[in-house]
Amino acid sequence: MKLDLLAAEIGSTTTVVSAFTLEPPRLLGQGIAATQQEGGDVAAALERAVEDLAKKLGTADLDWDTFMAASSAAGGLSMSVHGLVYDMTVRAAREAALGAGAVVKMVTAGKMTPADLERLRQLNPKMILLAGGVDYGEKETALHNGACIASLGLPAPVVYAGNVAARDELAAIFKQAGVKAYFVDNVYPRVDELQVEPARRVIQEVFEEHIIAAPGMNRIRDMVNGPILPTPGAVMEACKLLYPLYGDLCAVDVGGATTDVHSVARGSPEIQAILENPEPLAKRTVEGDLGIHVNAGNIARIMGDRLNLELGFDAAPLLENMAVFPRDEREEALVRCLRDAACEIAFKRHAGTIRHLYGPGGRITLASGKDLTAVKTIIGTGGPLTRLPGGKEALGRLIGQGYGRELYPKAARVVLDRSYIMAACGVMARRYPEPALALLSDSLGMKE
Repeated sequence: MKLDLLAAEIGSTTTVVSAFTLEPPRLLGQGIAATQQEGGDVAAALERAVEDLAKKLGTADLDWDTFMAASSAAGGLSMSVHGLVYDMTVRAAREAALGAGAVVKMVTAGKMTPADLERLRQLNPKMILLAGGVDYGEKETALHNGACIASLGLPAPVVYAGNVAARDELAAIFKQAGVKAYFVDNVYPRVDELQVEPARRVIQEVFEEHIIAAPGMNRIRDMVNGPILPTPGAVMEACKLLYPLYGDLCAVDVGGATTDVHSVARGSPEIQAILENPEPLAKRTVEGDLGIHVNAGNIARIMGDRLNLELGFDAAPLLENMAVFPRDEREEALVRCLRDAACEIAFKRHAGTIRHLYGPGGRITLASGKDLTAVKTIIGTGGPLTRLPGGKEALGRLIGQGYGRELYPKAARVVLDRSYIMAACGVMARRYPEPALALLSDSLGMKE
């Protein structure tokens, strides 16, 4: 059986392979496998998912033109971020990394210290993002940090997105040290101006070049002949694909290891007028303590007594032996309860806030963080939201819950990624944006 396109989402707990036709755009079927089997060998999990897909399609001979993938296995794209001033270049660089799909493990501001370098050496991230200084401004810090990073001899490639005046000197430093370096536009070229998209694109391209960390990942290219993106980056690409049609929107992605919130939103003019610092149009927050499988115990600790009260039974025995897929009604009830709490906590961390200051001139109202008040669509994706009952209701409870302090959506429709193809469509959009948009709109029930 010949297929136009396969798209895989390789997660920390499960791997899903979706089969598509492009003309007309249509989802033909999905295969699924547990990533954690066989020591987390992602190539083996991918092969099992393809076998499951072939079985569901009723064929033993499966072939395809293009195979794309999104991956968050082995911790996804771990990165460190280093800049000059935390609320300026560091913050801009961090937004670029998160928007590209990275898991940011370390952040430093100013000149790196010996303690910073030792921590970076032990962390050994898959990629390093270096920024610092507005264009043609201070460059000593970026040069100092670049030399320090080069001295460690880490295998991680470096992406430089800082003061353009430091590029040539940094290029010489990295070349002499044998460090693979990539140079992109400054993420903070002028005061109060963010420019994160060029860095995001290069981070995703570099990830694709160097994605060999997970067991079996070096064999992935035996099957995958198309783009490979970090899964959160693919979901963000899907959100950006929808934005021109549907305006301000956000997506909540509940997974086995993390809960991510993505927003593509300009916000309201009223909030923009009192915003303390600029925010990117497309923003992602990743909550590494809110995964339904890997971090189930942590969500339970955050919930405290509320968990057992909502369930009506003691969750402790089930938490000790969490299965990838719920095995009975009690396990399903536990996962749903953890999912609902993860959505609530992650959304609160993503949304901006309002605060009031008092001075000689009276009260001043300021806003900080991401303004979601103009969001008109909330999307739910990830297995716990799309495969278990109650996902739509869990997200619906987020609307209008700002209590005057958080910048939550005031009124929005809630839709679910019913076919669980949001990440797949985000990767697909790299080559086939129109079919990707049609497939995604259909999955969300938003087809015009």
